[in-house]
Amino acid sequence: MDNTKEQEISMTIIANAGEARGLAFEALRTVRDRHDYPRAAELLKEADSYSLIAHQAQTDLLTATANNEDINVDVLLVHSQDHLMTAMLAIDLIRELVECYKDIK
Repeated sequence: MDNTKEQEISMTIIANAGEARGLAFEALRTVRDRHDYPRAAELLKEADSYSLIAHQAQTDLLTATANNEDINVDVLLVHSQDHLMTAMLAIDLIRELVECYKDIK
């Protein structure tokens, strides 16, 4: 795999994971500030969509590795993986926090 393709995949992961994380936090603010649970559910569903795009890009890298393609592991790729894992964790935790807000209400 050439370096340009690897950078493109890394940026796809970063952009989509960042959008997913931002939408998850918007869902949390929506519940905290307005108790709008239906809107929060929509935002989390949208966050899942972006997370899925990022995760698919990561899967493409894993597939390339499994096919013995040379993958240049650089700082950008490591950074993209960090973004994806942070976004996935945020979505999971925020989904749980939304449920906690429901219980408190």
